[in-house]
Amino acid sequence: MSHKPTITDSLEFPQNSMIPRAAFGLGFAGLIASFIGYFLQPDQFFFSYIVSFTFFAGISLSALITVMLHHVTKASWGTVFKRFFEVFSSNIWVWAIFFIPVLLGMQTLYHWTDPALYDKASAEFDKIVYGKSAYLNQTFFIVRQVIYFAIWGWLGHKLYKASVEMDKTSDWGMTTLMRKISAPGIPLFALSVAFAGFDWLMSLDPHWFSTMFGVYFFAINFQAFWPVMILLVFFLQRQGILKDTIKQVHIYDLGAWFFAFTVFYAYIAFSQFLLIYYANLPEETLWFYNRLEGGFEYIAYGLLIFRFALPFLLLINREAKRSRFMLGLVSVIVLVMHFLEIYWISMPANHAGDAHGLHFSWIDIATFLGLGGMFFGLFFNKFKKESMIPQNDPKMDECLSKSYHH
Repeated sequence: MSHKPTITDSLEFPQNSMIPRAAFGLGFAGLIASFIGYFLQPDQFFFSYIVSFTFFAGISLSALITVMLHHVTKASWGTVFKRFFEVFSSNIWVWAIFFIPVLLGMQTLYHWTDPALYDKASAEFDKIVYGKSAYLNQTFFIVRQVIYFAIWGWLGHKLYKASVEMDKTSDWGMTTLMRKISAPGIPLFALSVAFAGFDWLMSLDPHWFSTMFGVYFFAINFQAFWPVMILLVFFLQRQGILKDTIKQVHIYDLGAWFFAFTVFYAYIAFSQFLLIYYANLPEETLWFYNRLEGGFEYIAYGLLIFRFALPFLLLINREAKRSRFMLGLVSVIVLVMHFLEIYWISMPANHAGDAHGLHFSWIDIATFLGLGGMFFGLFFNKFKKESMIPQNDPKMDECLSKSYHH
């Protein structure tokens, strides 16, 4: 019979830590720089903003589905990380505020907002866009965003609140409540995230469509979530936080999920490409054509090598998933490629028809640092309010007693 594991770490985030303040400081500086960028290059600002917004929204959304799957499957492996997942997902309703600039920039971002495309008397009348007008119209677009964030915000808030309540009351009945929220929450999440992917990124090119884009949007974000978790844990442990509680075996689990969803991502991304290549329909192939010229082809080939092949080969070995150096290296590479992939999906819609092709802007960096600083500022601000790991979770002893199976 295994003995009850003892926790030697402090479970309270250091209240005097400068991390939340530093993150907010970086965020404010980045947003001010972005605001200046808006006046200098408004078109560039909105496209840079949607790339960075999607990058960080994807982390919260991936955390939400992870915590719901955790409850539904009654898993124990990630109990030690559960509060991380809950804090990320509980901030989604706050993150909705940062979607406002996207709504303000709809006319710049989304070609389908141009009234001339729907006027049959106009030379700019577009039969394809007109055919999609029941879905692609500004009122319905805004209504959909409200619905998405209401679903995500409610799920994230309720699961966090119930988990914190269980900490304080030791009422294990809360696990049943969290399962009852998560079970219907998963299909609601799946539908809303797929449609958010259509709205935020796919409709930047209103002629293009892909029935696989919803799951592709989920796959790119979910693969990138695991390196965020790995680097966050490494960062905290370097600060002496949860150094003994989060053991090597738990980090190995993060590496295993990272590897699994690297393969899943590659399968989905290649399947989407293959179907479009094989069907060879002009309105579908043109989307890839625009992303395989003007310098964008280097990102496309880079994704193949650095987002799939290299992580796959480096992490396929069991020992590599235990190596902090290897996990850290691959995590940084994949997160850079994740940003570039969202950029690759979005930016050709901005540069279509011009001679510039691929060119990065300082506004890309400003919006990324601004939104990233605010995102992690919000995370650490809430993370320090409660215990960093669930204290009365019935699965915690099992999680802490884990060891490697050879």
